[in-house]
Amino acid sequence: MSELKLPKDDRSIEVYRLSGTPVAVEKRSAVDFNRVAFAAAHVVADPLADNDPWLTPAIDWDATLRFRHRLWDLGLGVAEAMDTAQRGMGLAWPQAQELISRSLKEAASRKDALIACGVGTDHLNGGGYDLNQIVDSYLEQLDFVQGEGGRVILMASRALAAAARSPDDYLKAYARVLSHADQKVVIHWLGEMFDPALEGYWGSGDHMQAMETCLAMIEENADKIDGIKISLLSKEKEIVMRRRLPSGVRMYTGDDFNYAELIAGDEKGHSDALLGIFDAIAPVASKALASLKRGADNEFFDILEPTVALSRHIFKAPTRFYKTGVVFLAYLNGLQDHFTMVGGQESTRSTQHFAELFRLADKANVLAEPDLATHRMKAFLAVRGIG
Repeated sequence: MSELKLPKDDRSIEVYRLSGTPVAVEKRSAVDFNRVAFAAAHVVADPLADNDPWLTPAIDWDATLRFRHRLWDLGLGVAEAMDTAQRGMGLAWPQAQELISRSLKEAASRKDALIACGVGTDHLNGGGYDLNQIVDSYLEQLDFVQGEGGRVILMASRALAAAARSPDDYLKAYARVLSHADQKVVIHWLGEMFDPALEGYWGSGDHMQAMETCLAMIEENADKIDGIKISLLSKEKEIVMRRRLPSGVRMYTGDDFNYAELIAGDEKGHSDALLGIFDAIAPVASKALASLKRGADNEFFDILEPTVALSRHIFKAPTRFYKTGVVFLAYLNGLQDHFTMVGGQESTRSTQHFAELFRLADKANVLAEPDLATHRMKAFLAVRGIG
């Protein structure tokens, strides 16, 4: 049994003995699930690049694409170039374009690869844009993704949040962008807990009032919309909205606090999934989803529910720093050789945070090779004075 020294909240050091049982990595495909399930995937930084990490992103393309094949091998779709890939927090549009192009080519090499790509306005610099400029910016990215043969996830826009003066501005902007979509898109409503610049999206700081505008937009453009992902970390709001969606429009849960029960659903419906946490717990998520299709609901919860405490820790406020925990787990699990992030984001969480993440990952059975994870955690802690 592996063990190591971990810091506690009172600054003392405990000997922690691992007790988890790793979930085996088993190949599956989307037909093994009765939910559509995307993992928003992270990018692997190049630790040997001679760059300024805060200013110039350097990506290890081989490792990044290898990780996407792993998700596809588990039956999960890839939500590409989203916030989990540090879009707008280290990954700029030129790098996102290359990421999208490379991932779509990899997906085309397989018969079973589900992928959709983020379209936004993040190449606009500064502020002061009008609605026409913002729509044109959306269309520039939409045309690029569609030109590469990709499906679109229409991301929330910081520029639109700053420029819109009424809910009607959102309705007009989205209608114009969606009119150019060549296949159904996924709308992403990203809450301000993930990105403070999106406060007041849809024209109101009240989520329930904002929901009315969003639902009106979906009703008006339902023939262009596959579904909506909402990331508000509120199961109550998601369920309310899910029950009001037009027929044929999916709810993709983006709730990294309550995903297990939202995916399982109730007598009035369920949510599909488009989650950043599925990047970090992919084998567990895959096994749980396969159990759900078999009708083994208790097994689904037994497998997935232990990961919820881990996810709530990774996504704790400031929530926008959750990517650090996602990448740290990839490092612990041997999916990349280092803990270096685009934009130097590995510095956004404390030693105490990483220690608790390790404990919760063990209890959630997501440490694939406990001995390797322990070795890497010891090395990580050693440079922080714990040995």
